[in-house]
Amino acid sequence: ASLRSGFEYLYVDRTVVNNPLAQADWASKKLVWVPSERLGFEAGSVKEEHGDEVMVELADSGKKVRVNKDDIQKMNPPKFNKVEDMAELTCLNEASVLHNLKERYYSGLIYTYSGLFCVVINPYKNLPIYSEEIVDMYKGKKRHEMPPHIYAITDTAYRSMMQDREDQSILCTGESGAGKTENTKKVIQYLAHVASSHKTKKDQVRINIPPASELQLGELEKQLLQANPILEAFGNAKTVKNDNSSRFGKFIRINFDVNGYIVGANIETYLLEKSRAIRQAREERTFHVFYYMLTGAGDKLRSELCLESYSKYRFLSNGNVTIPGQQDKDMFTDTLEAMRIMGFPEEEQIGLLRVVSSVLQLGNISFKKERHSDQASMPDDTAAQKVCHLMGMNVTDFTRAILTPRIKVGRDYVQKAQTQEQAEFAIEALAKATYERMFRWLVMRINKALDKTKRQGASFIGILDIAGFEIFELNSFEQLCINYTNEKLQQLFNHTMFILEQEEYQREGIEWSFIDFGLDLQPCIDLIEKPASPPGILALLDEECWFPKATDKSFVEKVLQEQGTHPKFFKPKKLKDEADFCIIHYAGKVDYKADEWLMKNMDPLNDNVATLLNQSTDKFVSELWKDEVQSCQRAYFYQRFPFLHSEPVDRIVGLDKVAGMSELPGAFKTRKGMFRTVGQLYKEQLSKLMATLRNTNPNFVRCIIPNHEKKAGKLDPHLVLDQLRCNGVLEGIRICRQGFPNRIVFQEFRQRYEILTPNSIPKGFMDGKQACVLMIKALELDPNLYRIGQSKVFFRAGVLAHLEEERDMKITDVIISFQAWCRGYVARKAFAKRQQQLTAMKVIQRNCAAYLKLRNWQWWRLFTKVKPLLQVSRQEEEMQAKDEELTKVREKQQVAEKQLEEMEVKQQQLNAEKLALQEQLQAEMDLCAEADEMRNRLVAKKQELEEILHDLEARVEEEEERATQLQTEKKKMQQNITDLEQQLDEEEAARQKLQLERVTLEAKMKKVEEDVMMLDDQNNKLNKEKKLLEERIAEFTTNLAEEEEKSKSLQKLKNKHEAMITDLEDRLRREEKLRQELEKNRRKLEGDSTELHDQIAELQAQIAELRAQLAKKEEELQEALARIEEEAAQKNLAQKKIRELEAQLSELQEDLELERAARAKAEKHRRDLGEELEALKTELEDTLDSTAAQQELRTKRETEVAQLKKTLEDEAKVHEQVVVEMRQKHGQAFDELNEQLEQAKRNKASVEKTKQALESERNELQIELQTLMQGKGESEHRRKKAEAQVQELQVKHAESEKARAELSEKVAKMQAELDNVNSLLSDVEGKSIKASKDCSAVESQLQDVQELLQEETRQKLSMGTRLRQLEDEQNSLREQLEEEEEARKNVEKQLQTSQAQVTEMRKKMEVEAGSLESAEENKKRLQRDLESVTQRLDERNLAYDKLDKTKTRLQQELDDLLVDQDHLRQIVSNLEKKQKKFDQMLAEEKSISARFAEERDKAEAEAREKETRALALTRELETISDMKDELDRANKLLRAEMEDLVSSKDDVGKSVHELEKSKRGMEQQLEEMRTQLEELEDELQATEDAKLRLEVNMQAMKAQYERDLAGRDEMGEEKKRQLVKQVREMEMELEDERKQRSLAVAARKKLELDLKELEAAIDQANKNRDEALKQLRKLQAQMKDLLRELDDTRLSREEILAQSKENEKKVKSMEAEMIQMQEELAAAERVKRQAQQERDELQDEINNQASKTALAIEEKRRLEARIAQLEEELEEEQGNTELVNDRLKRALLQTDQINVELTAERSTSQRLEGARSQFERQNKELKLKLTEMEGTVKSKYKATIAALEAKIAQLEEQLDVETRERQTASKMVRRTEKKLKEVILQVDDERRNSEQYKDQSEKLNSRMKQLKRQLEEAEEEAQRANANRRKLQRELEDATESADAMNREVSSLKSKLRRGDLPFTMRRIVSRAGIESDEEAEAKSETPEPKPE
Repeated sequence: ASLRSGFEYLYVDRTVVNNPLAQADWASKKLVWVPSERLGFEAGSVKEEHGDEVMVELADSGKKVRVNKDDIQKMNPPKFNKVEDMAELTCLNEASVLHNLKERYYSGLIYTYSGLFCVVINPYKNLPIYSEEIVDMYKGKKRHEMPPHIYAITDTAYRSMMQDREDQSILCTGESGAGKTENTKKVIQYLAHVASSHKTKKDQVRINIPPASELQLGELEKQLLQANPILEAFGNAKTVKNDNSSRFGKFIRINFDVNGYIVGANIETYLLEKSRAIRQAREERTFHVFYYMLTGAGDKLRSELCLESYSKYRFLSNGNVTIPGQQDKDMFTDTLEAMRIMGFPEEEQIGLLRVVSSVLQLGNISFKKERHSDQASMPDDTAAQKVCHLMGMNVTDFTRAILTPRIKVGRDYVQKAQTQEQAEFAIEALAKATYERMFRWLVMRINKALDKTKRQGASFIGILDIAGFEIFELNSFEQLCINYTNEKLQQLFNHTMFILEQEEYQREGIEWSFIDFGLDLQPCIDLIEKPASPPGILALLDEECWFPKATDKSFVEKVLQEQGTHPKFFKPKKLKDEADFCIIHYAGKVDYKADEWLMKNMDPLNDNVATLLNQSTDKFVSELWKDEVQSCQRAYFYQRFPFLHSEPVDRIVGLDKVAGMSELPGAFKTRKGMFRTVGQLYKEQLSKLMATLRNTNPNFVRCIIPNHEKKAGKLDPHLVLDQLRCNGVLEGIRICRQGFPNRIVFQEFRQRYEILTPNSIPKGFMDGKQACVLMIKALELDPNLYRIGQSKVFFRAGVLAHLEEERDMKITDVIISFQAWCRGYVARKAFAKRQQQLTAMKVIQRNCAAYLKLRNWQWWRLFTKVKPLLQVSRQEEEMQAKDEELTKVREKQQVAEKQLEEMEVKQQQLNAEKLALQEQLQAEMDLCAEADEMRNRLVAKKQELEEILHDLEARVEEEEERATQLQTEKKKMQQNITDLEQQLDEEEAARQKLQLERVTLEAKMKKVEEDVMMLDDQNNKLNKEKKLLEERIAEFTTNLAEEEEKSKSLQKLKNKHEAMITDLEDRLRREEKLRQELEKNRRKLEGDSTELHDQIAELQAQIAELRAQLAKKEEELQEALARIEEEAAQKNLAQKKIRELEAQLSELQEDLELERAARAKAEKHRRDLGEELEALKTELEDTLDSTAAQQELRTKRETEVAQLKKTLEDEAKVHEQVVVEMRQKHGQAFDELNEQLEQAKRNKASVEKTKQALESERNELQIELQTLMQGKGESEHRRKKAEAQVQELQVKHAESEKARAELSEKVAKMQAELDNVNSLLSDVEGKSIKASKDCSAVESQLQDVQELLQEETRQKLSMGTRLRQLEDEQNSLREQLEEEEEARKNVEKQLQTSQAQVTEMRKKMEVEAGSLESAEENKKRLQRDLESVTQRLDERNLAYDKLDKTKTRLQQELDDLLVDQDHLRQIVSNLEKKQKKFDQMLAEEKSISARFAEERDKAEAEAREKETRALALTRELETISDMKDELDRANKLLRAEMEDLVSSKDDVGKSVHELEKSKRGMEQQLEEMRTQLEELEDELQATEDAKLRLEVNMQAMKAQYERDLAGRDEMGEEKKRQLVKQVREMEMELEDERKQRSLAVAARKKLELDLKELEAAIDQANKNRDEALKQLRKLQAQMKDLLRELDDTRLSREEILAQSKENEKKVKSMEAEMIQMQEELAAAERVKRQAQQERDELQDEINNQASKTALAIEEKRRLEARIAQLEEELEEEQGNTELVNDRLKRALLQTDQINVELTAERSTSQRLEGARSQFERQNKELKLKLTEMEGTVKSKYKATIAALEAKIAQLEEQLDVETRERQTASKMVRRTEKKLKEVILQVDDERRNSEQYKDQSEKLNSRMKQLKRQLEEAEEEAQRANANRRKLQRELEDATESADAMNREVSSLKSKLRRGDLPFTMRRIVSRAGIESDEEAEAKSETPEPKPE
């Protein structure tokens, strides 16, 4: 019946199609198609033709219409109506195609071929064309043999995959609601049925896929079909167009093996519409799973998932929207069942539902703005609590992460408050991200379930179900992606259908008129995806995402700028147009609106919440967010998007896929720091999909939606025509019709169709092309129907079908002739048999006739009676033969018993092996339990360590920052030191210059002394010429004049020298001041350097602590390994226990063997008795004719036999009881062993699982250890960077021992050098002390010399005065000589006196000259000594500084080397320990594997022996049964003979009774023998059953053993790999160290060269410095003047500022008052609004009272239904409680085991604590040693520094003394000489001061004016503020009055309402009156009517 109904929707009714009347009508009327607005095209007949126009009469209405000839389309003959392949139509046009599809659709035929692909129109109802019968009907059939169907397309794809070994793809495309997903389901259903690998009766399972489609499938196929409902539940939703619209694209890849069986499947998804989880359009639903869960979940599940009603969820925009004909409750159970079939455990199912519920709850979290700020707050956190409960988070952390997330600003983390919009956006982004991650996980889980088989897929069939073109009024980013995909798919279609056709025709050299199809899609694709020159839309979008200030508007502008001239791109014409730009796709023109495109492309997410979810207590949630917290590029969206300001966006949607994508082969590898957008990811996915599709043979299915109303049987012509144009169906038909679609290779054509032309090809070799040409000639085909190419023959559509039909006819003829020959042979054979039967029948007839004649003849009767007596003599021979047979049987039985014994021995051995395996299993169980505990502990430790690590990392970062700061400060200090040193050098150079000037002065002094000597000579001449004085007075006077002139010149020189000395003294003072400042700076720098040293020491201590912590971690690891070893020891103990149990079992088996031996003895006894019985029988038969005595003997023997029988029976009963008991015991033991084995298997499975988990965790821990080690290495590198000098020396790891020895030698050498340096320092210090003493002595001498000089200067002055007096006297003498020549005597006396005075003066002058010379010599010596001492001091200071630096550097290097040495020792020791442990583990595993291999070999050998024995036993059993049958036959013959004898013999009448008795006895014995045989058979069956069980167990054990071996091998390989990795890493580190060392050496050389260059540069800088100092002095003088002016201006400015601050305070107070007033106003407005709300609420309450009663009734009904549900759930819970009790018992057993393991672990922990305490002691001792070392080093440094400081202080004091003395000397000179200068300067200063005062007075006047203006402005502002304040006060008073009035009105209304005095209308009027009285505009606009609910 189902087939008949299905045929209606598949086959066309040809009686209607081949109607001759319709054919005649078409021929007579000239029917054509006319375009119509309503129907698309209408039928009409041509009546008249007028040029280009035609008069057409419409067939339906009879109207006549004039139409252009070009618009008319030809109609096909009626025989082409409802044609299956539209390529066969003669008139191929839009109208005929539409008509054909329409006719077929109206008659229920939804599938139609159009060339090489299939068109499907959605029927909007269930059709009976998908049943199992129809699947079988299409299986293996050719396409043209069956009507169009999706099954036919699938079958052709499957068959071509099997024949050509080429991958296939089926592309289902079309609009939303066209039926793509349904057709993909049917494809999968067909493949699951056809290619199922499970066809046996045991594996056949029936699945209800759709109605009337029950198929018999295997497990994998079942899961493949059940994957669809799960994906539909989580990925499909109800839209306006489609009730079950898939909101994601999918590519299902089904893999097949070489035999065509399904091996596995894989699903890839594209573009999930995750925004649907947050909001939906009107009349649409979110994803189905939300509704399934809310309706289908039971009360227990509802409470567990915190579910509520539909109306309470904000994310369900339209509430509970139902789908007609679908029950959400049933669908929920179906999805859960599908998950169960897919192998989802209950935990995962509940985890999925929890995530779904949490997504809904996220929508209920509400935020509010705070009063005084924009900061968001969460007033009600119930929804947040629910979310945190469902997702396993802390509520406070969650709220903090959303409201105040942590943001990284520079290197610090700052908490930033979020606004309401930001918080809401973060919640929505979180909801979308969680749902998307869950969906991705679900797809991954399904793929995991579908890819579980180990068979490799040879080829695959891919089914693509992706959304078609979406053209809405305004299209967004999602529509662009979908349309871009469809462009690419259409391009693929064009490429395969059009371009490839033409290319192949060209390649094969076939004449072909190429058609321009006009669908070149590359420009449009380039517009979207082109990366550069010019960039496409996606590239521009990605580019804009990089810029921080980019917006959607800027993106649109950039697109218009770059692509404005593109032919497929249009700008919006109107200004008011909502669209931003327009793209012309092949399907039509699409307008796009670029709102939030940057946001959608970047897809931001709160990183704080992601970290919380990653650390969730719920395993499922943490697994979903596992790869979230990774080092990602930070995309700061808060700069880009103003409403997302400071959103902590650390990640883009693509980042979480980077790890996964990079692992795939050929994946796009991103660089570090590069983030990936949604557009980039989708582009990559699409390119991969297109690459796979290009590598397959595509089969196209075009789904078409007939109408938008979802009505069955209705077809909108225009809608269908648009889809046909978009899909390229018409173009495909045209090319298929005009081209040569069918093609076949020459060889295949010849092989397949040579049967049609048997004699056309001659014998021998011939080229394939020539052969084909000859064959086609013989076939006499039309040349237009074929083309012969270079390698293939091409045919038009339908030609190959015709050839196939002819071939089938030919083959049928051949087969018919073959069948005829076979039938003739069989008939001849049957005829011969019948002839033989006839001859046999004739012989039988003849014998019967002879018997009938002889029957009554007397002699014949006598012959028949005598004949039996002849056989009596043969009885003895027969008995002997039987005895021989019996002996043979006994021998065989003995052999069988021996074999049985051997089998029992083997069985015992097997049992022993089984027990051993059980013991091993138990040991493994114990190990697993211990490992579980260890894992838990390790996890806890891991978490603690991670926390410690995070803290340490934070500290390290802080310390790094501090170190960088310190380094910068250190650099600055170093620069300051270098500057100061340069200044010192410059000062020393200046000092040297001064000394040089002093030397020049001394030289001048020498010249002066020489002049004095000249004067002495002149005086001597004068003494000689004393006598001539009188005569030559004139000459004397001239000489006197010359001397006066010389004295004047000397005075001038003297004045100059004095001025020079004053200048030098000024310079000295300045230098002293500079020196003092330098010393102060030096002290400061020394203090800073000490602080820096202390900080470095602290950092080193912290680093040491970190190393100690790392060492502790390594020790803990070692302790864990020690625990593992102890657990191995416990395992050995358990194995010993198992061996003891095996011994007990062996004892029991020995008891069993003893009992079996007793049984065997009893059976032997029984057999002996049976033999005696048989002997007696023979004697009885021999003595039948004996005497009465013999009869008596016989009776006695019979009595004896009876007694023996009784005893035998008793013994047999006893033996049977024993055997039964033994069997029961054996059965019980066997059952117990089986149960133990099953438990062991289960335990072993669980152990293996836990073992795998532990191994994975162990791997993770090792990875974490490696990361820790890496972090440690990085921290060490950072420390080394901070200590830049440490990088110079690094040691090779490979030559560690040699390096240690060298280092120790170096250390010794360095210490010796240090000692030498210290001794040198002490010597230098002694010398410096001596030099200081010498300096002090020299300075005292200098002071004496200076005093002498002062005295000499005084004497010179007195001499000058005396000279002047002498000159006066000379003048007076001249006057006297001129006046009185007579008084010569008096003159002579005076001359004598003057000569005496001159001599005295000469003596004095000589003394003064000698003293001056000695003083000058002393001065020179002192200067030389000073210079040498200062040079030595400088050199020694420099040497000391260098030594100090080298010492510090060497000590630092020493410390680093020691630390590195300790670290390397630790690493080496750890590696050695690990190596030893690994070697031990390897040895153990090798021994275990060897033992298992031996056991396996033994087991296999024993199994073979048992199999051979079993075969032998079965053969023997068969022989025994054959013997038994023969004995039975012989017995029957004997009975027959006995009866004959009794009947024939008359004399032996007496012995008949005796014979009967013996006969009965024999029968009893026979029965006993039979029972024995049956028992033996039963025992044999039991042994066979036991053997089968043992074989099964053996196979299971073998499989387990092989798995264990494989697992251990994998473990060993993994360990080896890890060790190899570690070795490689160590080698890499060594190489890095070598490279760094070489780099350090090179850097050292460079630094030395740089030093030399710097020294040269310093020399030049010193020279420049001198010049700069001169300029500085000038500038300092100018600065002093400026500073004075500045001070004055500052005073005036401070006064002005004080006044301005007072004004500001006043203004602020005014503003505060303003703010208060505004707040009061706002409060008043709020009170007013509250009053209005209360009034509205009261009115609503009055209206709602009536509705409450109806609600109460409904609630009553709901409560009754709820009670019924609760009763059902109670029953379920009772069942659950029983299950829980069972689980409790198991848990108690597990706790006992855990307690035992706990005690063992406690002992191990105590040991570990002891070891830990020892290590801590060692650590403390080492720390003490370190501190001591540091103390000694510091004390040494301090002592040397103190000594140096003391020396410097002494030198400074000496300098101060010198400067003071010089100052006192210079002051005395200046006082006398600078009085005049001071007077002049005073005059100048007064002038300048007067000018400055004038300027200052003018400036002050201008400033006063400005201040007055500012004061006036401030007063005006204050007045304005006062006025505003008054206004606000008035408004406040008015507002308060109005509020009071409103409150009164409200209170009065409330009182009236309570009384119920006012009617409803009055209330309305009163409320309106109250509203009108209100001043606010908002209150006027509000309506007082109650709002409906």
